[in-house]
Formats: sequence, structure tokens, C-alpha cells
Amino acid sequence: MSLGLRIEGLRARIQRACEAAGRDPRDIELLPVSKKQPTALIREAAAFGFTRFGENYVQEGADKAAAAPDLGFVLIGPLQRNKAKPALQCFAEIQSLDRPELAERLRHLAEELKLIRPVWIQVDLWDEATKLGGCTETDLPALIDALGSDARLPLQGLMAIPPPEDDGAFAELAALRDRLQQELGQPLRLSMGMSGDLEAAIAAGSDQIRIGTAFFGERIR
Repeated sequence: MSLGLRIEGLRARIQRACEAAGRDPRDIELLPVSKKQPTALIREAAAFGFTRFGENYVQEGADKAAAAPDLGFVLIGPLQRNKAKPALQCFAEIQSLDRPELAERLRHLAEELKLIRPVWIQVDLWDEATKLGGCTETDLPALIDALGSDARLPLQGLMAIPPPEDDGAFAELAALRDRLQQELGQPLRLSMGMSGDLEAAIAAGSDQIRIGTAFFGERIR
């Protein structure tokens, strides 16, 4: 199946999911996950109007950002402190902020580099952190305190990778987002849902879905 047909199919799914949930499809961002995909295919996707792409690895994303400086790459994979500087320099946004010490490191570097990078907090409500990364709800206040409402690292929202067998996971995330919005006094977006569960994620209130194989096809390397 061609890239165009896959995109058409995904947009149709989003449209149907939004109709069922009473939502506007224009409020849902489809973020293509371009991990292990060639720059040529990313360029093809850009011709369909996509300008932002999710990457899991700092070096791979940095290489693609250098090859396609007109596009924006979003880090959705785990970030080690020793790779924080290249991550800030090369990615337009970081979605995997998950611990206070990383927030402090990013704040220091953002000030040193004199740049602004939107961040998302990756949360883990299901004890999956050892596998996928993420901040527990208990540790969330410490992470938010470490972020400190820093204007160089504006908080955009919450990102999560819920366990696929947990039917209530999306509702839990939506409830957490709602609580945090009230506590912080600012709107927060919610990034959850992938190829197999985007309908349930949209129904629960997701603002962004992250799609890899269903968008690009099988990875080539």
C-alpha cells in the first residue's frame, strides 16, 4: 500500500473516531513516528502536509534534523542526561521528560544555549517505567517543581504509553490531565494512542496520536 493510501486510511479513522466522540478532527494531531525510516520517505510524507515527526533515538533524530532542517523532529524516546544537550539542539520538542534531575539538566542547558524548547512530561501510571520510562503520579509534583515554570521549557502536556491490556488507561490519563490543568492553571495537551487504539484514545480526550507502522509501513532497517 502506498504512503498516500495509508495516510488517507488513518485520516478516515480519525474522522470516524471524532464523529463518534463528538470532537473536531482538526483538534487531533497525527504525529508520524519516523524511527528507522529513511529521510526520503519522510520527505514524501512532508509533501502530504506533515511537518513534525516523532523520533525515538537522539542520534538518529539529530541526523535527520540535520538532513531536513525545514522539518521539526520530536523526541518521544527515553532521554539520558548525557544526551540532553544534543537533544535540545536538534529536536523541536521533547516529549519524554520523566524525572526531576533531567528537568534540572534541561533547564541549565536551555539557559546556557539560550533557546526555548517545549516539553511534555511522560507519565507512567501502571508501573511500566522500567520498560518504557515515565514518571509515576507520586513523583509528578517533584518533577513539576524541578521544571519550575521555566519559560525556556514551556510545558505542553502529558505523554504516555499505556499497557495495551488496560481498558481504563486512557480515562486515567485524561483524569490526571484534568487535575493538573486545574492545579497549574494552564491548558495541557494529551499525547496517547497509537495505531491499534487511536479510536479509544480520541474518545478519552487525546489531542495527539503517535503513529508509526500504520503511517509509514514496515521499517526498512
